[in-house]
Amino acid sequence: MKIILNGALGHMGAELEKAAAETGCDEIAARVDRCAAGGCYSSISDFTGKADVIIDFSHHGATEELTKFAVSRRIPLVVCTTGQTEDELEIISRAAEKIPVFKSANMSIGVAMLVKLAAETAALFPDADIEIVETHHNRKLDAPSGTALLIANAIKAVRENSFFRIGRSGQQKRAKNEIGIHSLRMGNVVGIHEVHVCTASQTITLKHEAHNRALFAEGALAAAEFLISKPAGLYDMNSLLSDR
Repeated sequence: MKIILNGALGHMGAELEKAAAETGCDEIAARVDRCAAGGCYSSISDFTGKADVIIDFSHHGATEELTKFAVSRRIPLVVCTTGQTEDELEIISRAAEKIPVFKSANMSIGVAMLVKLAAETAALFPDADIEIVETHHNRKLDAPSGTALLIANAIKAVRENSFFRIGRSGQQKRAKNEIGIHSLRMGNVVGIHEVHVCTASQTITLKHEAHNRALFAEGALAAAEFLISKPAGLYDMNSLLSDR
């Protein structure tokens, strides 16, 4: 599998390249990074060679240029960035009408299982209080994390009239149908997501902890392998899990 790696000089670009080398059958056809150092193209449009898939670990601000290139070259696209604006999400959706696009707020297959289990547990205990706690390193910009919102949206889909409460302060009683979301930023924590489902008689805690960033690279490669045989459309981790 020949890969165009967008965001090659970032932490995840390095992890993806390492993971691809370890498979023995994946090749980085082009490295792209806006810094244009270390043998990288500064713009993805500068690459004219052949590739099977694009994996993007850059920044959501690259969405328009990235999707334009992918569509023009008819190359499947794996979007691993988060924080897209509504306009950028619409650009991705339009691109998926012409090429296969894989988009997930978290590229970990383990996190995908956590999301699935959280929704199933919430459905089984419709009256339970639900709180989501996510912890990341102190350099992370967005809060809540895209993964916390992914979990919350999955729960909201099985809970009629539920809503998110981000953080909690003041003298307001907890609403019955709220989904609490709390963000911690400290040290060099790669990523921890916990879902607490609590009734008057019991608590179920679901937890996923990333030990290092390699799991995101492994998930991105699995998504790429999955995507190259698919028709145009927008795919996510649920699509990948259902295919296994």
